[in-house]
Amino acid sequence: MNVEEEVGRLKEEIRRLGQQQQDGSCKVKFGVLFNDDRCANIFEALVGTLRAAKKRKVVTYDGELLLQGVHDNVEITLLPSAAAPA
Repeated sequence: MNVEEEVGRLKEEIRRLGQQQQDGSCKVKFGVLFNDDRCANIFEALVGTLRAAKKRKVVTYDGELLLQGVHDNVEITLLPSAAAPA
């Protein structure tokens, strides 16, 4: 699976697990995403996929590197332009 496919899958999972916001964005906490069984089966390196998505301005979150446990409550926001289903 290439990076673009992984970012596309990430968008789907954030929409599935997250809360739709009034501005069209979608938010999910890192811990919810990290601990989801389906995400664990899809993403070999979730943190790497998140970083690639952030670099492409698909998602935003505080910090550079998210770690399980320490950053479980960090909100990941799927930006409005990316939140609309493709």
